[in-house]
Order: sequence, then structure tokens, then C-alpha cells
Amino acid sequence: MATGPWPAGRRGPRRPGVRGAALALGAVAALAALALAALTLSALRDGGEPPAADDAPPEVVAELAPLTWATRSHVWAGGCGHRYLVDRDPAEVPAPPVAQDADRWAGELDAVHGGSTIVETTLRTGGREAVVVEAVHIRVVERRAPLAWPAFDMSLGCGGALTPAAFTVDLDADRPVVRPRDGYDGEAEAELPAPEPPFLVTEDEPLVLRVEATAVDCDCDWYVEVDWASGADSGMARIDDAGRPFRTSGVTGAPGDVYGYEYTASRWERGYGG
Repeated sequence: MATGPWPAGRRGPRRPGVRGAALALGAVAALAALALAALTLSALRDGGEPPAADDAPPEVVAELAPLTWATRSHVWAGGCGHRYLVDRDPAEVPAPPVAQDADRWAGELDAVHGGSTIVETTLRTGGREAVVVEAVHIRVVERRAPLAWPAFDMSLGCGGALTPAAFTVDLDADRPVVRPRDGYDGEAEAELPAPEPPFLVTEDEPLVLRVEATAVDCDCDWYVEVDWASGADSGMARIDDAGRPFRTSGVTGAPGDVYGYEYTASRWERGYGG
């Protein structure tokens, strides 16, 4: 799961609190410099060597971002439906993991999402000020030909009673646009309304964004970007996958070439992509 503050992307006038934080950091830095000077004088007076740079007080880092986030990029449809592309012989690929272990399983195999990626991001305020998320965008930063790797299906067919409302996006499009999609709760037999910005994020009310991206004709690297506003400030922030772009590749080959796991024989077999 990726976590982090928003990257730099702030625009608009600064709040007075930002200036105050900067002055406070300046004061702390000055005190740190005085402390290092005192260590140096003490060492020289005692006949020793000045302290090394590694002995200096730690750098003070301030977080002035309006939001923090945590992302899951290995979410499976219905909790069981997903495909990965793995550049290995099927005999070298372990059995499918349970959904909560998918991140580790895929990471150990350098697997790539095959055909679709579901990203769920929880946004929280970085302080007490409310933040408005005004829009959600997708930015594709690189396109390549789809990977000609074997495709491995994580289930032998499954379906959930719950289809969450989400933003959907076609990564093959020249200018991918996110589109709200209704969901459905099969147990309650009720539709779930499509997400419609703007969204209000407060200290007590985080926001969960679900983006379902698909690809057929590309091996795409992409990010989620959101426009935000808080008080007099506004900006655009990028959501990534632990510092990297998300990656989704189309699945090449015939549907019958997809591998499914045969548990009775404990091996992957072709013919599960119907």
C-alpha cells in the first residue's frame, strides 16, 4: 500500500500560517546551527576533532500539504477477479494468492496488471482545515505495445453481490477521461450512485476514490491527479504507486491462452479466458 503527502503542486496565495511555519523552521535551523557550533568548539577545546557531518542534528522537515493519502493498487473485482501478466513459465508461477496478499505475490514475480487495474485511495486532511476535491483526472505518461507475456487469472470465475460505484477510464484513449459509474448492491437490491465531484474532505470525514482503469492496445504508465482547494489555496496533486506510476497492459493472445489454476492438479492450465 502506498502512502504519502501530496507532492508540490500548490498554486494561489499562501495562507498566513504557511509564512508562520517557515519562520518557525528558520528559528529551529538557527538553533541547530548554534548547537553544532557548540559541539565543534567543545571538541576543539578538549583537543579532539570537530564532529563529522553525520553527527549534526537531524534535518527538520515540515509537512505543509493540505492532504495525505493511502493507496491500494491491487484491488480485485468482487474480491477475487483479476489477471496478471507474468514473464515466467507457468511451472515457475506459484498458486494464486488471496486478495490481501496480491501486492506481495505480484511484487515477487514482477507481475503487471493484465487488462485492468483498480486503484482505491483514501484521502485525509493534513490538518483541521477542510479540503474540497474539485475534479479527478488520469494522466498517461508513457505508452508501449502491450506485453506478450502469459496471462494468469486469479479465479475460476467469481462474482460479488456488491459492485462499488467508481470512476472508470480507458487508458487506450488519446486523452483518457474519467467517467463516473453507478454501482449496485445485490443483497440490498439497490443502486449505488456514481461519484460526482466536488467532494468535501474534513478531519472527521475522509474520502475514498475508486478508479477502474482498462487497457487493450497499450502497456501504459499512468497517474491519478486531483484538483483541490482549501481556503485561499488551490492546486493539483498526484497519486502514485509508492513513488512509481501505476501500470496496466493489454492482454495479448487468444482468450483461450489465459492460464487458470487447477487446484486438484496443483498447476496452471490454459483455457480459462473464455
